[in-house]
Amino acid sequence: MSERRATSALEASGLDFEITRHGRVGSLAEAAGARGVEPRDIVKTLVVRRAEGDYLFALVPGDREISWPKLRALLGVSRLSMPDQEVAKQVTGYERGTITPFGSTTAWPVVADATLSGDPQRRISLGAGAHGVAATVLAEAALEVLGAEVADITAPLRG
Repeated sequence: MSERRATSALEASGLDFEITRHGRVGSLAEAAGARGVEPRDIVKTLVVRRAEGDYLFALVPGDREISWPKLRALLGVSRLSMPDQEVAKQVTGYERGTITPFGSTTAWPVVADATLSGDPQRRISLGAGAHGVAATVLAEAALEVLGAEVADITAPLRG
């Protein structure tokens, strides 16, 4: 069970975390309300393909979107893509919409947006391996445990 794998990885990490089960939601605001956080604290885990068989996780705040030019520049590559849902599941063990770096079948590198860092009290909510299940953790502690590279990789959502 994917949720158990994510929870076990969180337990093994030593992080303090809280699991929230809320079922499917229809919007970012609804998810934030169900998880008791602000929309900016819902963190999307995106699987990004650098090359054949080479992936990474990009952690993107809910009120922002990935900036492909910024991420390409950071990684020093001219091309990046997002795998389709079957490949994403194959390389992480998680279905799209449930993906988390915690318990992924491969420990891909993690790049986190710079807006997630800087406040030692900030709590963020990440997917936890199943639809409608999330793990809320202290952002700084999670980024440290994940060995995340923190960089400016996003832009505000376009209306």
